[in-house]
Amino acid sequence: MGILSWILFGLIAGAVAKLILPGKDPGGIIVTIIIGILGGLLGGWIGSSIFDSGGVSGFNLASFIWAVIGSLILLLIYRLIFHRSRS
Repeated sequence: MGILSWILFGLIAGAVAKLILPGKDPGGIIVTIIIGILGGLLGGWIGSSIFDSGGVSGFNLASFIWAVIGSLILLLIYRLIFHRSRS
């Protein structure tokens, strides 16, 4: 169930990351969903590989936090890339 839970948490985590880091981003809801899904995958990988915490291991608070962390990281990277190419 690992990847499926990462994706599900990612959908929600993308919205939460956007609430934590509000701002004007291109792409709207579609980009937020994609960042959230990829952020959930990244958060699960970080949690399981680097910190050996089990990553996203089901529907629990720790898994959700890892998904939000991954989404925040990707949202920051996305904003750095977008603002550089726009300038």
